[in-house]
Amino acid sequence: MAKRFELVVFDWDGTLMDSAAAIVRAIQAASADLGFPVPPDERARHVIGLGLVDALRHAVPELPESDYARMAERYRHHYLAGDHELTLFEGTEALIDDLHRRGYLLAVATGKSRRGLDRALEATGLGRFFHGTRCADESFSKPHPAMLHELMDELGVAAEACLMIGDTTHDLLMARNAGVAGLAVSFGAHPVAELLAAGPLACVHTPAGLRSWLELNG
Repeated sequence: MAKRFELVVFDWDGTLMDSAAAIVRAIQAASADLGFPVPPDERARHVIGLGLVDALRHAVPELPESDYARMAERYRHHYLAGDHELTLFEGTEALIDDLHRRGYLLAVATGKSRRGLDRALEATGLGRFFHGTRCADESFSKPHPAMLHELMDELGVAAEACLMIGDTTHDLLMARNAGVAGLAVSFGAHPVAELLAAGPLACVHTPAGLRSWLELNG
């Protein structure tokens, strides 16, 4: 059976890696370090997927621009302290390997920095499977469509043959802005109701469900 999509683009945090809780804790700890109000879990989770500066700006609205660099440094300190303990969602490596063997082009579009993504790809061993990657510090932050446009141009894939998979509305709105299909996963950062409001093709609730959906619909 012919594939519906040629290129499958994944978000990283909260989609492939079980890291949303660690990001929330790091944002909250960085806020406390600098003496700013600690954002509640819901607000901190909402900014996952954005570039770091955009995320901190929205999570801690009291933060003056002059303190962005200090806040980013404290965030990285707290996140990296537990970075080595983070794991992929169960079945992720098998899913990526299977898609690769079936001939899909695979890519990552993430709010992580290039240094952070390269570290994660090396630590997990998944780097060999991806044909292209884009990070927020080398392109526009989600939901701007630039990362997807750049990946499609690089890999020679039309918008109708591209699928974006992510756990936040930022991912799904980026897909919409780029004119590509979006698929939501609910086991990451954003709640189901918000994901569905962004108009994905579907919303799957487990990593196993993601693999099943792709086998039936990819």
